[in-house]
Amino acid sequence: MSKTGSKEERDLVNKLWNANFAAMRAPASGGATKRPLPDVLAGNGKLYLAIEVKSTRQEYIYIDNEKITNLLKFSKIFGAKAYVGAKFIRKPWRFIKIEDLHITRKNNYRVNIDLAFSKGLDFNEIIGESKQTKLI
Repeated sequence: MSKTGSKEERDLVNKLWNANFAAMRAPASGGATKRPLPDVLAGNGKLYLAIEVKSTRQEYIYIDNEKITNLLKFSKIFGAKAYVGAKFIRKPWRFIKIEDLHITRKNNYRVNIDLAFSKGLDFNEIIGESKQTKLI
């Protein structure tokens, strides 16, 4: 993973800790193991999140089919909600449900900035705080 990707993962882990979630980066992510691990794992005793983190300066993010398959496999076993955490540089985090990702001709996945901001959730939404809850 690039320095930027690792930085974004650390940023997300810190945001999750600040929201009262225990969170960690999976150090085996990226090929150190054959096990299906997400980039970030978090939970608060009620809600568990498994997140594949992608960051870019471009308009599109491409994700290999194997990464999504492994994310789904891990999430099912662990009981976590699976998301792709998309960090477009200089934009806020967006979290996309797997079923909302675009499938490419080669059976991989793609998310662009428009999809991320039209169908993706913001940070408060994935941790169970709706925007309306925050206003009260």
